[in-house]
Amino acid sequence: MNAVVLELLKASLLTLGALFPIVNPLGNAPIFLSLTRGYSSATRGWLARRVALNGFVLLLVSLLIGTHILAFFGISLPVVQVGGGMVVIATGWSLLQRKDEDTASHDGERSASAIDLSQRAFYPLTLPLTVGPGSISVAITLGANWGDSSHFHWMPLAAAVLGSALLGLTIYLSYRFAETIARILGDTAMSVILRLSSFILLCIGVQILWNGVSTLLRGVIR
Repeated sequence: MNAVVLELLKASLLTLGALFPIVNPLGNAPIFLSLTRGYSSATRGWLARRVALNGFVLLLVSLLIGTHILAFFGISLPVVQVGGGMVVIATGWSLLQRKDEDTASHDGERSASAIDLSQRAFYPLTLPLTVGPGSISVAITLGANWGDSSHFHWMPLAAAVLGSALLGLTIYLSYRFAETIARILGDTAMSVILRLSSFILLCIGVQILWNGVSTLLRGVIR
């Protein structure tokens, strides 16, 4: 029994370790604050929970049936990387172009309906900011390498659920307490961190786009 538990923990930590650097909730926390500027602390807490839940579902679906979804629609993984990379590039570029006075003008508390908040929690806060095409493609690749899907194996399923749940927890904690960290660091430091995070997000988008394009080009050359 102990060997089974250890194997489950190992598989779960492998999933978490492969996805955590790409999801990067700590690095995305300043961007989360920027995109939710003007919302109350309670609303940000609600959004953090919703984004964590959305991220958990997206990653779990990608791990378990991502390859089947792509096959059903006739979409290859490189095409997902190209399209998703362009979305990430657009998001990072828009954040880089946002002026400090533009964000400062929204310091007053904003109100929004539950439907608007739910939509914003999914786009852009969950997709592509938190769980973008890079993490989805890695999750699909991990799921594809788990063996023959025609036979049921409980270990990959349990590892996918546990690993995605742990990652969802890190997303929630990073976003929920981002406001407290920002208050400690101050506006100037957070502005610098936001610019750096936006630039890194832009570079990640370019890398995802290039990965897809290079794979497609190799297929054409062959």
